[in-house]
Order: sequence, then C-alpha cells, then structure tokens
Amino acid sequence: MKIAVIGAKGLPPRQGGIEHHCAEIYPRIVAKGHSVDLFARSSTTHVSPFTQTEFQGVQVISLPCPGKKGLDALFSSVLGAILSTTTRYDIVHFHALGPALFSWLPKLSLSTKVVVTCHGLDWQRNKWGKMSSRLIFEGEKAAVRFSDEMIVVSEELRSYFRNTYGRQSVYIPNSAATYGASDPNFAYARSLGLTPGRYILFLGRLVPEKCPDLLLEAFKKLKPQGWKLVLAGGVSDTKSFSAQLLAQVASDRDIVFAGELQGSRLWEIVRGTGLFALPSNLEGLPLALLEAMSENIPIIASDIPPHQQLIGSKRGILFRAGNLDSLVEQMNWAIHHPQEMQAMADNAQRYLQMHYSWEKIAADNLSLYEALVNSPNQQPGKKLVTTKIS
Repeated sequence: MKIAVIGAKGLPPRQGGIEHHCAEIYPRIVAKGHSVDLFARSSTTHVSPFTQTEFQGVQVISLPCPGKKGLDALFSSVLGAILSTTTRYDIVHFHALGPALFSWLPKLSLSTKVVVTCHGLDWQRNKWGKMSSRLIFEGEKAAVRFSDEMIVVSEELRSYFRNTYGRQSVYIPNSAATYGASDPNFAYARSLGLTPGRYILFLGRLVPEKCPDLLLEAFKKLKPQGWKLVLAGGVSDTKSFSAQLLAQVASDRDIVFAGELQGSRLWEIVRGTGLFALPSNLEGLPLALLEAMSENIPIIASDIPPHQQLIGSKRGILFRAGNLDSLVEQMNWAIHHPQEMQAMADNAQRYLQMHYSWEKIAADNLSLYEALVNSPNQQPGKKLVTTKIS
C-alpha cells in the first residue's frame, strides 16, 4: 500500500504526542513492505520547502509554512491534502481534528480511503482563539462526514463520537515513547539542584487546560519538606499564561523551571522523579502519563476519564479535577506512602506492557488500512446524524 500522512509537524519527533505516535507506528508499517509519505512543516523540519528526507524508511516531505503558530498547521494540512490528490495513494491518514478540515480533498480520488485519528478534542483547548476553535470544530464535523474510518485514542472519545454524532469509531490507543539511555548518576538533575526521588515532575506544555498553575498552588500550600517541584515543557501558544506562571516560580527556590527537554536530559529527569503529576482538565490519552507508567514512576493525576482509564484500579492515585484541596490531600498522602505508591507504579508498568504495545498499535492501524483497501464498497462507521453541539 501507498500511504500519506497529514497533521504531524515532522520527523524525527521533537515535541508533541502526534509526532512521537507517527515515529513509532510508521517505520513499523514501512518494515512490513508498505510506502509512507509524511507531509511535514518546513518550520519544524528546518529544511527547504518540498525537500524530501527520510526517517527510518518514512519519506518526510517538508511543505512551506509561514512560520506562525496556528497558521502553520492550516497551511501544511491544506497543502498536504492537495498534494495527496496528485499521487495515487491507497490511504490518506489525517492526525488531529484541525487537519481533518481538509479530509474531503483526497476523496476526489475515488480509489483513496481517508482515515482520521482523533487524539483529543482540540477545539476545547484554551490556547486557541474563537476563530481557531471554530475551524477545529469544523474539522471534527468534516472528519465525521468524510472519513472512511475514524480512530480514537481513548474510550471516552469513542463514546463522544457515538453519542454526539451516532458515528462509530475504532479505539486504538497511544503508548509510551521509547526512551534511550540516560546518565545513571543524574548529573543534569543534580546541576538543577535536584535530588533523585525527591521531586515532583510536571511534564507537558504550559497551557491552561493542563493546569500547571493548580499544581504550583498546591505545592506552595503543602510545602513538602525536602521536596522540589519541576515544571518541564514548552510554552506553546500561551505565552501570557506561561509568563504569569514563571513569574511565580522565579521567587521560590524549591520550584524549578527546566524548559522543554529532549533526549537524554528528558529521560534522566523522568527517571529521577519521585512523583509524576498530571493535573489536566483535558486530555486525549496523554503520552507523558504513558511514559511515566513505562518508566515505573509513581503517579498522581486528575480524575478525568482518560486518566481513570490508565491509572485506575490501584495503578496510581487520582484527585478531583480542578480541586486544590483534593490535590493537596492526595499529594501529601503520596509523599508519605512511598511503598504503596511504588506498588501502584509496578502495577501501572505491568498494565502498560500488557495493553499498550507499539507493535500491536501499528498492526491494528495496518489491519484497518487493509480492511478499507480490500473492501472498497464498504464504508465502516458511517452513521452520521445531526450534531448536538452548536
């Protein structure tokens, strides 16, 4: 099969769950004898527009972008969709709802099947303005209408599309990004004034829906003796929010802003964590949480459905989303019950190994592609009804 991928920033992955997802599944699909072209953003790949590079067998085609956040996704998605009509692709796979706004374009070729993966309801994210949110929501409706098959990364998303649109979807989750070797002496962590096992880690973009401000407030209220809080992540499209957050950090020696980490430094910081915290109000199936599970790190997270799916049943502890007192109480319990927390981390690691394998995820994507290509007259999941959201 010949497959086109639209919606990822580029490969190799530098940031973002979608990029790591693509980096894991598409080389595996190429290894099975298939061809994959991934349309990327020149602003991310830092090569000239229309230059083609290779990542583990995947052909990465950089498309011109204005270099402005928000517009880059729009430009690369529409250009990728247009270019997908000039080559005879068996499958055109859109990742995320924004790019799916153009999922109708590959349908101009009657032989091409369109797949959309929803990694989360991006139109709900605070970083987007009113117009951008509306466009992403229109992308959601386009995905429901034009895709031959929809993939969702959590059970909550499957329920959402069924209840909202009457549209059936296929649940194929994410898994943890593959970590490499890191310094066993934790030299980088120690250079930040950190003691392995004695810091709480927030890992993710500093955006309102991930609630790092709630975690910051809880840590200041609890003031756990001998512990520090580390915020690691990029500022994304929310610079004013990040600026306010970092202004609070600057005056507290027990709070460290590590910025956006990659490679061995990221792996070292995660592996030295005493408690991983994800207080989000909105997630698809968070890659950072999966990574913490994979690395056997104790976890505290908000009780939103994706977190319940991953660390419920004694694989971590949950607090009431958005509730400061609940977070403080549960964080205090976690810090003072290390043996119980480690037992939960062991459970989480085993659960991840059993249910979230990249080999299976890639195989499930490939099986879906093959079913579509081999059943040209079928339209799986087509049960479109009028949307319930205004």
